[in-house]
Amino acid sequence: TVAAERIDRLDALARAATEHGDEERAGVYVRLARRIAERNRIGLPKQFRRAACDACDRYRISGSNARVRLQDGHVVWTCDCGHQDRHPY
Repeated sequence: TVAAERIDRLDALARAATEHGDEERAGVYVRLARRIAERNRIGLPKQFRRAACDACDRYRISGSNARVRLQDGHVVWTCDCGHQDRHPY
């Protein structure tokens, strides 16, 4: 659908903006993608859900603005804002 294509494009734009150091713009892209998904009642792609912080809407890239650690059976993402996400592996 058109909404899914826009979300994929916003994912790429958010990643590029974060890599270039423009985290404010990446946050705008993350919020916009979430809003599109809500309005069209579709889920966000798995990679996008794991890369975006739920607390501050940053697009996290390990090593630059997030820390990634492996614990017993799950991955722990810690954003610069202090929020932690745990995902099983």
